[in-house]
Amino acid sequence: MKPSSALTIIFCLLLSYTIDVTAQQKDSLKTTELKKVVVVSYISMNGIGHLNEVQPPIIYAGKKTEVIIVDSVDANKAINNTRQILGRVPGLNIVESETGGFVANGIGVRGLNPVQSLEMNVRQNCYNVAADIYGYNETYYLPPMEAVERIELIKGASSLQFGAQMGGMVNYVIKEGNHDKPFSYSTMHTGGSNGLFNTYHSIGGTVKKLNYFGFINYRTLDGWRSNSAQKQLTGFGKISYNLNDRIKLGVEYSLLRNKIKMPGGLTDDQFEQDSRASYRTRNWVKSPWNVITATADFNMNKNTSFQIKSTYLSGERSLVWFAKLPTEIDQIDPLTGQYSNREVDQEIMKSSATELRFMHRSNWGKIKNTLAAGVRFSVAEFERREEAPGSNKSDFDLSTSGEFEENFEFTTINFAPFIENTIHLNDRFSITPGIRFESLESEVEAEYEVGGIEKETEQEKSRSFLLMGLGLQHEVGKAADIYANISQAYRPIDYAQLVPLASASIVDPNMKDPKGFNTDLGIRGTVKSFFNYDIGLFFLSYDNRIGTILKTDQTGTPYTLRTNIARSEHKGIESYLELNITRGLKINKQVGDFSIYNSFAYTNARYTQGEFKGNKVEYAPEIINRIGLVYSKKWLSASLQFSQQSEAYADAANTIRSSNPIVGKIPGYEVVDFSTTFHFSKIKLKAGVNNMNDKRYFTQRTDEYPGPGIISSAGRSFYAGIGIDL
Repeated sequence: MKPSSALTIIFCLLLSYTIDVTAQQKDSLKTTELKKVVVVSYISMNGIGHLNEVQPPIIYAGKKTEVIIVDSVDANKAINNTRQILGRVPGLNIVESETGGFVANGIGVRGLNPVQSLEMNVRQNCYNVAADIYGYNETYYLPPMEAVERIELIKGASSLQFGAQMGGMVNYVIKEGNHDKPFSYSTMHTGGSNGLFNTYHSIGGTVKKLNYFGFINYRTLDGWRSNSAQKQLTGFGKISYNLNDRIKLGVEYSLLRNKIKMPGGLTDDQFEQDSRASYRTRNWVKSPWNVITATADFNMNKNTSFQIKSTYLSGERSLVWFAKLPTEIDQIDPLTGQYSNREVDQEIMKSSATELRFMHRSNWGKIKNTLAAGVRFSVAEFERREEAPGSNKSDFDLSTSGEFEENFEFTTINFAPFIENTIHLNDRFSITPGIRFESLESEVEAEYEVGGIEKETEQEKSRSFLLMGLGLQHEVGKAADIYANISQAYRPIDYAQLVPLASASIVDPNMKDPKGFNTDLGIRGTVKSFFNYDIGLFFLSYDNRIGTILKTDQTGTPYTLRTNIARSEHKGIESYLELNITRGLKINKQVGDFSIYNSFAYTNARYTQGEFKGNKVEYAPEIINRIGLVYSKKWLSASLQFSQQSEAYADAANTIRSSNPIVGKIPGYEVVDFSTTFHFSKIKLKAGVNNMNDKRYFTQRTDEYPGPGIISSAGRSFYAGIGIDL
């Protein structure tokens, strides 16, 4: 039986349980609503835990979830070091490309592409910060980690409540203003290797019924490689107002301004000779981002709540660069005494999205129910202009001496109602069926050139699909849960895949939308206060997977083609174990807490049909293993983390080495990071070393900017900072 058929039968049977539930409001659930205190209950040990079954207006029962409490993690937050901050999440694959021209490292799970977090639904305060999850899902904006309270992740079965993606949802929750003071101020100043200077300032507080919080963060960095200079300004402001005990209104605004110099990609030979080398001195990018969101929360009674969240996003990406493979050197022409003209490419993104969420708790006899339903409506417009002749200068200059050769205008309209219902058959066991209906309308107008012939096209496409899922959760004892789920997933082809900006690959215009399903089975819990664990098995089926393959043209020249590769299956185990040694041995608390953790994942991701049957999926290392030692006392905390990752490949053919650096092996690596924090009253001192062993490695081969080619990860670097909380 196909998974979709089984899901349909199960869903219909379980949903029949709740047809008359809303009529049974007299025997409503007896629950205590907590505000900020509920966050503390997420923490199992020293900074990682899992989400509660229900956190209005969202249901997490039966799902594989993780929560990182950012302030409890010692890490280089000045550069958002993802390897340290999210390193405890089992199986998290990180593309470390900040030194190449990105403002944020991308993440992926379970053998899915981590570049720009393409396979994740990335959110801030539970609204999307990517331009368009159905049309352009690349992540360019992330908040500075000094401003983030916690990071929430749902792997696999999150598509029903959050929309299209195959990997899961990650949500960066920004801090709120102090609820006990009318004004508070926090600052942190960090300096370090490679010209790092980062300054962060935040204010917040509560005045009667109004809570406010805002920050500004400015960072400059010369970069580990030459020609990697960047300047970045991030800002945020939020105001929320309680009209009364039932109605809360809020508005918030996020901005990003940056200018980044890109050192370009490398060939295998160039990387082996000098991984810090750069052969591009005139490549630049900027990606200003603006996100404004208005929210309204209504608590109709203790059992019923309603939320409206509406977001408007305006962003850009502009490049001026020498858009060639690294084998072609960008140098002064001896005849003219000048550089050649660079290429200018621009993208303009505007989108709006509104999500309505409703939650109702009720009893049907002895059966307790929590119903979560809602709808998402979004409109996104995307304009891309490519290949205009730029100047022959070296600075950031977007002026052009001619027209753009290619122009594209995309529009996407999405309408998606969804519903999930957690049915507690008893105090220990719950069943959560869910369903989501997606309706997509897309339109493209294009002007481009093929073989010297100008063409114009206009296309419209409509499609709709149904996603269903089921989650199970059973409490074992007082501090352990067994969870299981299966959920369909869908990921429409986005603009970045169909018409990638400044790509060195040829793109198949007949690509199909990928689809598939996720399933999990695991157990999580704690043993008293000294042992924390979460061990689970997963399986992911991914049809029409999109990737790059190496081809050869009629002249014998190799090139890469971006197309649907085939079906892939991803299966494995994810494990997190943490032991607090001092608590376990009942050592005097004055000594402090000393703990050790292991975040481990084994992933077998392979193609199961087609030309590459049996080959490993791109960007899918079999082993991701991180071991950490943590010590904490009232005035001191320190952590040492060892990260190990096995080899992977950049193309479906599993090419080991090629004259085209876009494809080839991505070698495995081992990296050690150390961080420490000292607390003196209201003063904080931080210091650390990233990549202590100075490992020379890379995690990405790219067919577009900031390459093409190999993008080196950073070697050893130091940092130190001082902060004040008032």
